[in-house]
Amino acid sequence: MKRSIKIIAIAIFALIIFIPAAGFSQGDVRTIEISGLDNMRYDIETIEARPGEELRIIFTTVSDMPPEAMQHNLVIMDLEADVSEFAMASMMTPDNDYIASGREDEIIARTEMVAGGETSEIIFTVPEETGDYEYICTFPGHYMGGMTGVLQVRD
Repeated sequence: MKRSIKIIAIAIFALIIFIPAAGFSQGDVRTIEISGLDNMRYDIETIEARPGEELRIIFTTVSDMPPEAMQHNLVIMDLEADVSEFAMASMMTPDNDYIASGREDEIIARTEMVAGGETSEIIFTVPEETGDYEYICTFPGHYMGGMTGVLQVRD
């Protein structure tokens, strides 16, 4: 009986030591919770990050309006993207979750389009190049209404 307890204790100790080394831990992923609101704003409009950092964004739409009237997403644009042009083109593509077809290379990361009470989660690596990466909502009229934010990448 004592031997069984000792073996179990050694096995548990080994799991505690070796599981993180095997890559099963969450690592250094920083989580940020952001909401999209009915006033066409994000509740967090600035995210500060380091080059190469791993971020998890948990994005929720807070709304009682029907999905046809109010949905949001969060699309982090590349530094080289023409954000206004991308947003205008995306408004015309409801079948592609309001993301302009053929322009995915202009996106660093994006959530799904979510209606009131729904959540979408993304995990991505922050670009190595420092700068201000704009994030936008591509639901029709939201970018033009001011639904934007900035991912500030600084050393």
